[in-house]
Amino acid sequence: MLRGSRDGRRRRRAGTPFLVVHVSVPAVSATDDASSPCPRVGLVVSRAVGNAVVRNRTSRRLRSLVRERLKDLPDGTDLVVRALPPAAAASTQQLAGALDEGLARVMERVA
Repeated sequence: MLRGSRDGRRRRRAGTPFLVVHVSVPAVSATDDASSPCPRVGLVVSRAVGNAVVRNRTSRRLRSLVRERLKDLPDGTDLVVRALPPAAAASTQQLAGALDEGLARVMERVA
């Protein structure tokens, strides 16, 4: 759970025209904790993206793209992907590129 600044995590975010990627990586001393053995992911697709049909379609596309990239994340990582309104009209390839770009930028800042 993302609590406060005192939980020993390094948090970063990176934005693209379609998405904002937030990552919280456990501190080195906290990696021995077995409470979060695998990465956790959350998606935020607000009403600003579109109606329920558009939001659900956007969520499904993002969920599929994130699932393919989970193996590249360190154990215990918390990842939140927030869709911006242009994500509704973006192609899957554009979303994949935006997700890859956001993850690369945020992970290099955390490292």
